[in-house]
Amino acid sequence: MAQYTKHPVAALPAPPERESTGHLMLRAYAVTVLFATFAHSAVYNLLGEVGAGIVLLVFTLATAAIGVPMLARNRPQPFAWRRLPWAALGYTALALVSVAWSQWRGPTLLTWALLASITVNALFIAHALTWHDIVRALSSAFKWILGLSLLLELWVSLFVRGPILPNFFLVPEGEKIDPQWYWVRGNLLDGGRVQGIVGNANLLAIICVFAILTFGILFAARARRRTMLALWMLVAAFFLFRASSATAYASAAAAVVVLVAALLMRRATTPGHRTRIYVVCAAAVVVGAAALWALQGPLLALLGRSSDLTGRSDLIWGKVLERAGTHPVFGNGFSSPWVPTDPAFDGWIVDHNITVFHAHNMWLDVLLQLGAVGVALMAVAYLSLLWRSWFLAVDRPRWDLEVDRPYSALTLLPSLFTVVLLVQGYAESTPIMLWGWMLLVLLSFKIKSVPLVGVGLSERARVTDHGERRRRVP
Repeated sequence: MAQYTKHPVAALPAPPERESTGHLMLRAYAVTVLFATFAHSAVYNLLGEVGAGIVLLVFTLATAAIGVPMLARNRPQPFAWRRLPWAALGYTALALVSVAWSQWRGPTLLTWALLASITVNALFIAHALTWHDIVRALSSAFKWILGLSLLLELWVSLFVRGPILPNFFLVPEGEKIDPQWYWVRGNLLDGGRVQGIVGNANLLAIICVFAILTFGILFAARARRRTMLALWMLVAAFFLFRASSATAYASAAAAVVVLVAALLMRRATTPGHRTRIYVVCAAAVVVGAAALWALQGPLLALLGRSSDLTGRSDLIWGKVLERAGTHPVFGNGFSSPWVPTDPAFDGWIVDHNITVFHAHNMWLDVLLQLGAVGVALMAVAYLSLLWRSWFLAVDRPRWDLEVDRPYSALTLLPSLFTVVLLVQGYAESTPIMLWGWMLLVLLSFKIKSVPLVGVGLSERARVTDHGERRRRVP
């Protein structure tokens, strides 16, 4: 039995520090938001357009209901207004103002509501959670996506034995439907490309890249249950291989290059050593880019892709540039994604009898919508994130006179994610919408407001079940 002193001066014994129920619920809510954002297409396929819109509205209202009282009480810290990602917010403001000259005002207002909702949720997560919590929340969201994808693919392959349409509808017998409309094609056991719950092989593949990076960082940080992390990495690697996405492979390769460069920079002991590493890495990037450009035909053929990136350069990019040229400065009006049912987009660019809903290149998409001004704001937003995330990864943590503190594996994650987004942005537009925009705003705000993992009020403060605020030494 525990013994307690009754000495009038001695303080009462404190219970072991633990996360409060409220904090656990907050992180669980963040996991739900991240899951719904990364697997938005699954929500769309399950609930339809109206249902997906209702889910988005519910999350936005819930975030406001949770976040406003936190701001009023300055918890877990005062909101860092001056540290906001102003370039990204400027882009959001320009997107709203573009309704004044938009060629498609309905889609502008509709998709801006989506952009604003994602922005609010990203700012909330960055403010409310620590770096450790954010990485753990991302890990949990990716586990849910991968686990449900595996279950759905197994169910379709073993029991349905054929493709399924959105809302779990089966393909009517004798009716020919373009496979692009399928939610899951049932290819898990026959060697074809798998799509998972997100219903798109390319999207599943890039999520697998993010998942492998997240699980690997947690494994290197010696998180709990490392064996399970290793198993989840194998699941993600399996899906990445079976999704067979050239864009995802290129993004993963770029992340590996950046990871090696960052680890080399961490081992550098003098400024001259760092300079030599920069020179060697720059030369390697130039040579590698030249080799990829020269061998892009054979490499794409090896992956089963055409030299025009599956019709992007001929079918899509040319038409996007042509329309962007009509309003080159401020663009034609915001719409990310394009709304296929709107007359401005319906039948404009058609692939596999389906109206295309984005430019398959983030920079061309921004140029079409918000012109050169939008491209400049987006470039500033991404380049500033790349700059800050790189030095977060390679600089030794320091907030006082001590200069030899160990590096944290978690500081590698923002730079790796940013590089993946930038490489993917060459062939996809997702880095400027939904989860791509979520990561841009979340990471930008978090790095600016808390530039050191484990340091600062939001990183060190916890509220226990007894209502006491405690601090942990970094």
